Amino acid sequence: MAGDGNIAFNNELLDRDAVIQKIERGDYLIIAGDESQLAGLPSGNWIAGTIPYFMSGEGGVVDQSKLYVNTLEGLGSRLPRITMYDTNSISRIAQEGIEGGFTIVILPASSEVHLKYAQEAPDFPNMFFSPIIGWISGVHLDQLESLKPKVGFGLASGMLSDSQAVAMHVPLPEGQEPHVRTVNLFTQGDGPALRFPTRGFNVNECQIDGQSWKFSDYLKENKIDTRLPLVANYCGMMVNVSIQEVLDGDVKLYAPVFPDIEYHFATPVDDYVNGFNEVLSHNTSHAASFSCNCILNFLYSELEGKKTGQFTGPMTFGEVAYQLMNQTMVYLTLDNS
Repeated sequence: MAGDGNIAFNNELLDRDAVIQKIERGDYLIIAGDESQLAGLPSGNWIAGTIPYFMSGEGGVVDQSKLYVNTLEGLGSRLPRITMYDTNSISRIAQEGIEGGFTIVILPASSEVHLKYAQEAPDFPNMFFSPIIGWISGVHLDQLESLKPKVGFGLASGMLSDSQAVAMHVPLPEGQEPHVRTVNLFTQGDGPALRFPTRGFNVNECQIDGQSWKFSDYLKENKIDTRLPLVANYCGMMVNVSIQEVLDGDVKLYAPVFPDIEYHFATPVDDYVNGFNEVLSHNTSHAASFSCNCILNFLYSELEGKKTGQFTGPMTFGEVAYQLMNQTMVYLTLDNS
Protein backbone atom coordinates (compact mmCIF):
# COMPACT_ATOMS: atom_id res chain seq x y z
CA MET A 1 0.00 0.00 0.00
CA ALA A 2 0.97 3.64 -0.32
CA GLY A 3 2.77 5.45 2.48
CA ASP A 4 1.12 7.36 5.31
CA GLY A 5 -0.20 10.27 3.23
CA ASN A 6 -3.73 11.53 2.73
CA ILE A 7 -6.54 9.02 2.34
CA ALA A 8 -8.26 8.93 -1.06
CA PHE A 9 -10.99 6.91 -2.76
CA ASN A 10 -10.73 5.19 -6.12
CA ASN A 11 -14.28 4.56 -7.35
CA GLU A 12 -15.11 2.33 -10.32
CA LEU A 13 -17.55 -0.17 -11.80
CA LEU A 14 -15.73 -3.50 -12.20
CA ASP A 15 -16.11 -7.10 -13.30
CA ARG A 16 -16.19 -9.64 -10.48
CA ASP A 17 -12.76 -11.04 -11.35
CA ALA A 18 -11.17 -7.61 -10.96
CA VAL A 19 -12.81 -7.22 -7.54
CA ILE A 20 -11.51 -10.63 -6.45
CA GLN A 21 -8.00 -9.50 -7.38
CA LYS A 22 -8.39 -6.42 -5.19
CA ILE A 23 -9.66 -8.53 -2.28
CA GLU A 24 -6.79 -11.01 -2.61
CA ARG A 25 -4.34 -8.10 -2.68
CA GLY A 26 -5.65 -6.98 0.73
CA ASP A 27 -7.31 -3.75 -0.40
CA TYR A 28 -9.96 -2.14 1.82
CA LEU A 29 -13.17 -2.01 -0.21
CA ILE A 30 -16.79 -0.88 0.00
CA ILE A 31 -18.69 -2.92 -2.59
CA ALA A 32 -22.18 -2.56 -4.09
CA GLY A 33 -23.73 -5.13 -6.38
CA ASP A 34 -26.32 -7.77 -7.07
CA GLU A 35 -26.40 -10.69 -4.61
CA SER A 36 -25.42 -13.08 -7.41
CA GLN A 37 -22.09 -11.22 -7.72
CA LEU A 38 -21.45 -10.73 -3.99
CA ALA A 39 -22.14 -14.34 -3.02
CA GLY A 40 -18.97 -16.37 -2.72
CA LEU A 41 -16.49 -13.49 -2.81
CA PRO A 42 -13.32 -14.46 -0.94
CA SER A 43 -12.78 -13.28 2.61
CA GLY A 44 -10.93 -10.03 2.99
CA ASN A 45 -11.04 -6.38 4.03
CA TRP A 46 -14.41 -5.46 2.60
CA ILE A 47 -18.00 -4.61 3.37
CA ALA A 48 -20.82 -4.72 0.84
CA GLY A 49 -24.50 -4.21 0.16
CA THR A 50 -26.87 -5.61 -2.44
CA ILE A 51 -28.04 -3.20 -5.14
CA PRO A 52 -27.84 -3.38 -8.97
CA TYR A 53 -28.36 0.37 -9.66
CA PHE A 54 -25.32 2.63 -10.06
CA MET A 55 -24.18 6.03 -11.18
CA SER A 56 -20.90 5.39 -12.99
CA GLY A 57 -18.54 7.82 -14.64
CA GLU A 58 -20.28 7.02 -17.94
CA GLY A 59 -23.77 7.60 -16.54
CA GLY A 60 -26.60 5.84 -14.72
CA VAL A 61 -26.76 2.09 -15.23
CA VAL A 62 -28.70 -0.98 -14.11
CA ASP A 63 -26.27 -3.90 -14.09
CA GLN A 64 -26.60 -7.22 -12.26
CA SER A 65 -23.28 -8.51 -13.59
CA LYS A 66 -20.85 -5.87 -12.27
CA LEU A 67 -19.81 -4.46 -8.90
CA TYR A 68 -19.35 -0.83 -7.91
CA VAL A 69 -16.25 -0.57 -5.74
CA ASN A 70 -14.87 2.19 -3.51
CA THR A 71 -11.20 1.41 -2.86
CA LEU A 72 -9.44 3.19 0.00
CA GLU A 73 -5.96 4.33 -0.98
CA GLY A 74 -3.09 5.89 0.96
CA LEU A 75 -3.80 3.98 4.15
CA GLY A 76 -0.22 3.05 4.91
CA SER A 77 0.01 1.87 8.51
CA ARG A 78 -3.40 3.34 9.43
CA LEU A 79 -5.81 0.46 8.91
CA PRO A 80 -9.63 0.71 9.04
CA ARG A 81 -11.66 -1.39 11.47
CA ILE A 82 -14.50 -3.51 10.05
CA THR A 83 -17.43 -4.32 12.33
CA MET A 84 -20.80 -6.04 12.14
CA TYR A 85 -23.74 -4.67 14.16
CA ASP A 86 -27.10 -6.09 15.21
CA THR A 87 -30.05 -4.42 16.94
CA ASN A 88 -28.34 -4.71 20.33
CA SER A 89 -25.01 -3.20 19.26
CA ILE A 90 -25.89 -0.66 16.53
CA SER A 91 -26.20 2.09 19.14
CA ARG A 92 -22.41 1.88 19.65
CA ILE A 93 -21.56 2.73 16.05
CA ALA A 94 -20.67 6.38 16.71
CA GLN A 95 -18.89 5.56 19.97
CA GLU A 96 -16.70 3.09 18.13
CA GLY A 97 -15.76 5.52 15.40
CA ILE A 98 -12.09 6.43 15.11
CA GLU A 99 -11.31 9.91 16.46
CA GLY A 100 -10.61 12.26 13.58
CA GLY A 101 -11.78 9.69 11.03
CA PHE A 102 -15.16 8.66 9.59
CA THR A 103 -17.47 5.65 9.37
CA ILE A 104 -19.19 4.08 6.35
CA VAL A 105 -22.23 1.96 7.24
CA ILE A 106 -24.53 -0.28 5.15
CA LEU A 107 -27.86 -1.57 6.53
CA PRO A 108 -30.27 -4.05 4.85
CA ALA A 109 -33.59 -2.45 3.88
CA SER A 110 -36.67 -3.24 6.02
CA SER A 111 -34.66 -5.12 8.63
CA GLU A 112 -35.00 -4.58 12.39
CA VAL A 113 -31.54 -3.01 12.53
CA HIS A 114 -32.60 -0.61 9.75
CA LEU A 115 -35.74 0.27 11.74
CA LYS A 116 -33.78 0.82 14.95
CA TYR A 117 -31.22 3.01 13.21
CA ALA A 118 -33.96 5.04 11.55
CA GLN A 119 -35.73 5.70 14.84
CA GLU A 120 -32.91 6.04 17.33
CA ALA A 121 -29.71 7.08 15.54
CA PRO A 122 -29.94 10.78 16.50
CA ASP A 123 -29.82 9.70 20.16
CA PHE A 124 -26.91 7.25 19.87
CA PRO A 125 -23.92 8.19 22.08
CA ASN A 126 -21.42 10.48 20.29
CA MET A 127 -23.69 10.81 17.24
CA PHE A 128 -22.90 13.97 15.21
CA PHE A 129 -19.39 14.07 16.73
CA SER A 130 -18.11 11.22 14.56
CA PRO A 131 -18.94 11.54 10.82
CA ILE A 132 -21.13 8.65 9.62
CA ILE A 133 -22.20 8.16 6.01
CA GLY A 134 -23.61 5.16 4.17
CA TRP A 135 -26.60 3.56 2.54
CA ILE A 136 -29.43 1.06 2.70
CA SER A 137 -29.01 -2.07 0.60
CA GLY A 138 -31.79 -3.17 -1.74
CA VAL A 139 -32.63 -5.41 -4.69
CA HIS A 140 -33.68 -5.05 -8.29
CA LEU A 141 -37.21 -3.64 -8.23
CA ASP A 142 -38.46 -6.67 -10.18
CA GLN A 143 -37.28 -8.89 -7.30
CA LEU A 144 -38.84 -7.08 -4.34
CA GLU A 145 -41.07 -10.06 -3.52
CA SER A 146 -38.48 -12.78 -4.09
CA LEU A 147 -35.24 -11.45 -2.56
CA LYS A 148 -34.25 -9.78 0.69
CA PRO A 149 -31.68 -6.97 0.74
CA LYS A 150 -28.41 -8.07 2.32
CA VAL A 151 -25.06 -6.79 3.48
CA GLY A 152 -21.69 -8.49 3.13
CA PHE A 153 -19.06 -8.89 5.87
CA GLY A 154 -15.80 -9.75 4.18
CA LEU A 155 -13.92 -10.85 7.28
CA ALA A 156 -16.28 -13.78 7.83
CA SER A 157 -15.67 -15.71 4.61
CA GLY A 158 -17.83 -13.32 2.64
CA MET A 159 -20.88 -13.73 4.88
CA LEU A 160 -24.14 -12.18 3.63
CA SER A 161 -26.80 -11.15 6.15
CA ASP A 162 -30.32 -9.75 5.86
CA SER A 163 -30.55 -8.84 9.56
CA GLN A 164 -27.26 -7.15 10.51
CA ALA A 165 -25.43 -3.98 9.50
CA VAL A 166 -21.79 -3.63 8.50
CA ALA A 167 -19.47 -0.68 9.03
CA MET A 168 -15.94 0.37 8.20
CA HIS A 169 -14.33 2.81 10.64
CA VAL A 170 -11.61 4.69 8.75
CA PRO A 171 -8.74 6.67 10.36
CA LEU A 172 -7.44 9.87 8.79
CA PRO A 173 -4.09 11.63 9.11
CA GLU A 174 -3.73 14.99 10.82
CA GLY A 175 -4.60 17.76 8.41
CA GLN A 176 -7.40 15.86 6.64
CA GLU A 177 -10.97 16.46 7.77
CA PRO A 178 -14.11 14.48 6.82
CA HIS A 179 -17.39 16.28 6.10
CA VAL A 180 -20.76 14.66 5.38
CA ARG A 181 -22.92 16.69 2.98
CA THR A 182 -26.43 16.25 1.54
CA VAL A 183 -28.46 17.31 -1.50
CA ASN A 184 -32.22 17.33 -0.91
CA LEU A 185 -34.70 18.81 -3.38
CA PHE A 186 -37.62 18.73 -1.01
CA THR A 187 -39.19 20.92 1.67
CA GLN A 188 -42.46 20.55 3.58
CA GLY A 189 -45.50 21.60 1.59
CA ASP A 190 -48.38 23.66 2.99
CA GLY A 191 -50.88 20.78 2.73
CA PRO A 192 -52.51 18.91 5.61
CA ALA A 193 -50.56 17.48 8.52
CA LEU A 194 -50.28 13.69 8.64
CA ARG A 195 -49.70 11.54 11.72
CA PHE A 196 -49.43 7.78 12.01
CA PRO A 197 -50.50 5.75 15.07
CA THR A 198 -47.70 3.18 14.84
CA ARG A 199 -44.15 3.09 13.58
CA GLY A 200 -43.09 1.02 10.62
CA PHE A 201 -42.33 0.65 6.93
CA ASN A 202 -45.92 -0.50 6.18
CA VAL A 203 -48.75 1.84 7.15
CA ASN A 204 -52.53 1.51 7.07
CA GLU A 205 -54.32 4.02 9.28
CA CYS A 206 -53.41 7.68 9.65
CA GLN A 207 -54.73 10.99 10.92
CA ILE A 208 -54.92 13.79 8.35
CA ASP A 209 -55.59 17.16 9.93
CA GLY A 210 -57.13 15.19 12.79
CA GLN A 211 -59.44 13.04 10.65
CA SER A 212 -59.05 9.27 10.43
CA TRP A 213 -58.16 7.82 7.02
CA LYS A 214 -56.90 4.65 5.49
CA PHE A 215 -53.67 6.00 4.05
CA SER A 216 -53.98 4.14 0.73
CA ASP A 217 -57.52 5.51 0.25
CA TYR A 218 -56.35 9.04 0.95
CA LEU A 219 -53.57 8.77 -1.63
CA LYS A 220 -55.91 7.38 -4.29
CA GLU A 221 -58.92 9.63 -3.67
CA ASN A 222 -56.81 12.79 -3.59
CA LYS A 223 -54.60 11.73 -6.53
CA ILE A 224 -51.46 12.37 -4.51
CA ASP A 225 -48.26 12.35 -6.58
CA THR A 226 -46.38 9.60 -4.76
CA ARG A 227 -43.12 10.67 -6.35
CA LEU A 228 -43.19 13.36 -3.68
CA PRO A 229 -42.03 12.14 -0.26
CA LEU A 230 -43.50 12.82 3.12
CA VAL A 231 -41.25 15.38 4.81
CA ALA A 232 -40.64 15.79 8.55
CA ASN A 233 -38.87 18.77 10.08
CA TYR A 234 -36.21 17.45 12.47
CA CYS A 235 -34.98 20.59 14.22
CA GLY A 236 -34.62 22.45 10.94
CA MET A 237 -33.38 19.51 8.85
CA MET A 238 -35.84 18.24 6.26
CA VAL A 239 -35.96 14.43 6.34
CA ASN A 240 -37.87 12.55 3.62
CA VAL A 241 -39.94 9.37 3.85
CA SER A 242 -40.50 8.01 0.35
CA ILE A 243 -43.41 5.88 -0.82
CA GLN A 244 -42.47 2.52 -2.31
CA GLU A 245 -45.84 1.03 -3.26
CA VAL A 246 -49.55 1.73 -2.72
CA LEU A 247 -51.54 -1.46 -2.15
CA ASP A 248 -55.27 -1.97 -1.52
CA GLY A 249 -54.77 -1.99 2.23
CA ASP A 250 -51.24 -0.95 3.16
CA VAL A 251 -48.75 1.55 1.84
CA LYS A 252 -45.12 0.39 1.72
CA LEU A 253 -42.45 2.97 2.55
CA TYR A 254 -38.69 3.16 2.02
CA ALA A 255 -38.25 4.49 5.56
CA PRO A 256 -40.39 4.08 8.68
CA VAL A 257 -42.81 6.66 9.99
CA PHE A 258 -43.14 7.30 13.72
CA PRO A 259 -46.14 8.23 15.85
CA ASP A 260 -44.57 11.28 17.52
CA ILE A 261 -43.72 13.01 14.23
CA GLU A 262 -45.83 15.32 12.05
CA TYR A 263 -45.44 14.87 8.29
CA HIS A 264 -46.42 16.92 5.25
CA PHE A 265 -46.13 15.99 1.61
CA ALA A 266 -43.27 17.81 -0.09
CA THR A 267 -43.78 20.94 -2.11
CA PRO A 268 -44.10 19.86 -5.76
CA VAL A 269 -41.02 20.27 -7.92
CA ASP A 270 -42.00 21.79 -11.29
CA ASP A 271 -39.31 19.99 -13.26
CA TYR A 272 -37.79 17.09 -11.34
CA VAL A 273 -34.97 16.36 -13.79
CA ASN A 274 -33.81 19.95 -14.24
CA GLY A 275 -34.38 20.74 -10.57
CA PHE A 276 -32.17 17.90 -9.43
CA ASN A 277 -29.45 18.72 -11.94
CA GLU A 278 -29.56 22.39 -10.96
CA VAL A 279 -29.02 21.52 -7.31
CA LEU A 280 -26.13 19.26 -8.30
CA SER A 281 -24.54 22.11 -10.26
CA HIS A 282 -24.31 24.15 -7.05
CA ASN A 283 -22.51 21.35 -5.20
CA THR A 284 -19.30 21.18 -7.18
CA SER A 285 -17.04 23.23 -4.90
CA HIS A 286 -16.18 20.17 -2.82
CA ALA A 287 -14.72 17.06 -4.43
CA ALA A 288 -16.82 14.03 -3.49
CA SER A 289 -14.69 11.16 -2.20
CA PHE A 290 -17.68 8.87 -1.60
CA SER A 291 -21.33 9.33 -2.53
CA CYS A 292 -24.61 7.50 -2.89
CA ASN A 293 -27.98 8.56 -4.22
CA CYS A 294 -31.56 7.36 -3.92
CA ILE A 295 -33.12 4.84 -6.29
CA LEU A 296 -36.10 7.22 -6.55
CA ASN A 297 -33.90 10.06 -7.77
CA PHE A 298 -32.55 7.58 -10.32
CA LEU A 299 -36.07 6.67 -11.48
CA TYR A 300 -37.86 10.02 -11.30
CA SER A 301 -34.94 12.06 -12.67
CA GLU A 302 -34.56 9.45 -15.45
CA LEU A 303 -30.85 9.18 -14.73
CA GLU A 304 -30.22 5.95 -16.64
CA GLY A 305 -27.60 6.86 -19.23
CA LYS A 306 -27.17 10.37 -17.78
CA LYS A 307 -24.26 11.69 -15.73
CA THR A 308 -24.36 13.54 -12.43
CA GLY A 309 -20.97 15.20 -12.69
CA GLN A 310 -18.43 14.03 -10.13
CA PHE A 311 -21.06 12.20 -8.08
CA THR A 312 -20.86 8.45 -8.68
CA GLY A 313 -21.84 5.46 -6.57
CA PRO A 314 -24.72 3.12 -5.75
CA MET A 315 -28.36 4.22 -6.17
CA THR A 316 -29.88 2.90 -2.97
CA PHE A 317 -33.00 2.19 -0.91
CA GLY A 318 -32.01 4.89 1.57
CA GLU A 319 -29.05 7.03 2.52
CA VAL A 320 -27.25 7.71 5.77
CA ALA A 321 -25.88 11.14 6.65
CA TYR A 322 -25.56 10.53 10.38
CA GLN A 323 -29.30 9.65 10.39
CA LEU A 324 -31.46 7.92 7.80
CA MET A 325 -32.38 9.85 4.65
CA ASN A 326 -34.65 9.13 1.66
CA GLN A 327 -34.71 10.68 -1.80
CA THR A 328 -31.51 12.46 -0.86
CA MET A 329 -27.99 12.35 -2.24
CA VAL A 330 -25.30 12.17 0.42
CA TYR A 331 -21.59 12.53 -0.07
CA LEU A 332 -18.33 12.64 1.85
CA THR A 333 -15.54 15.15 1.28
CA LEU A 334 -12.04 14.81 2.67
CA ASP A 335 -10.77 18.35 3.03
CA ASN A 336 -7.42 19.80 4.05
CA SER A 337 -7.72 21.53 7.42
